[in-house]
Amino acid sequence: MNRTALSELSAVAAVAAHRSFRSAAKELGMSPSALSHAVAALEQRMGVRLFHRTTRSVSLTEAGEQFLARVSPALREISAAMDEANTHRATPTGTLRINASEGAAMRLMNPVGYEFLCRCPDMKLDIVTDARMVDIVAEGFDAGVRQIGQVPQDMIAVPCSRAVRFVVVGAPSYFAKHKKPRVPDDLRAHVCIRARLPGGAPYKWEFCRRGERVQIEVNGALTLDSPNLMLDAVLHGVGLAWMSEWAVATEIAAGRLVQVLDAWSEEAPGLCLYYPGHRHVPAGLRAFIEVVREFSAEDLQRLR
Repeated sequence: MNRTALSELSAVAAVAAHRSFRSAAKELGMSPSALSHAVAALEQRMGVRLFHRTTRSVSLTEAGEQFLARVSPALREISAAMDEANTHRATPTGTLRINASEGAAMRLMNPVGYEFLCRCPDMKLDIVTDARMVDIVAEGFDAGVRQIGQVPQDMIAVPCSRAVRFVVVGAPSYFAKHKKPRVPDDLRAHVCIRARLPGGAPYKWEFCRRGERVQIEVNGALTLDSPNLMLDAVLHGVGLAWMSEWAVATEIAAGRLVQVLDAWSEEAPGLCLYYPGHRHVPAGLRAFIEVVREFSAEDLQRLR
């Protein structure tokens, strides 16, 4: 198989995984027009159309599905062979694609992601944030990062953070006008910044004290799904927010935010890096896992 043929097959597999020429081109490090030309050249030589193309969507034809089903195992074997050869390099090379929620990505990058890039200068790290859970295999990711309770059972999970608490915070300017809540039910009388679940429903704030569990569906004019936007809104005194302690610790320490209902805040499971157990683990992912485990061990040591 010559290099052009292999490139064309990889192009077809990437477009099928992303259902987008633009996203596939980004993964492969080429322009969308060059990718489209490669796929079109293969279709012309084969005499069949592999994709249905519209201005809004890309999907495999029946012939394309059958073709990809036959060539995918061979492409995986070639990729695995290249990864194994890559292990003999001083440092791995390639692109590591990770899917995570925005909050998980923020916590993972500092310090794990930055340290990984320092140690592996020939690697590229592509982090895609998404509130919804995705099938990392079907969508072409090497790994994902979520709370341990969200990790699919058929995946290998590597802890990458300590347990985290979710806390209620507000700006001093907000509390200058509103009385601090003493129990979770007091929140019903407050202006709150609501969080949206991936399905669109508002997230209920959860509390626990001495075994008593409470869920509150708070009121507020602003609903967001980004931790960064929520932090900005609460700092501006828009209302109270329920966020991970890690995300607001610096602001609390500096006095820019005030924490309330501390006795009702409980720990939630920490984050895990997860990846398919039935696949060959690429050298880049192995190197990333080493950094994750190193910093996780340091976290545990600080707790002792």
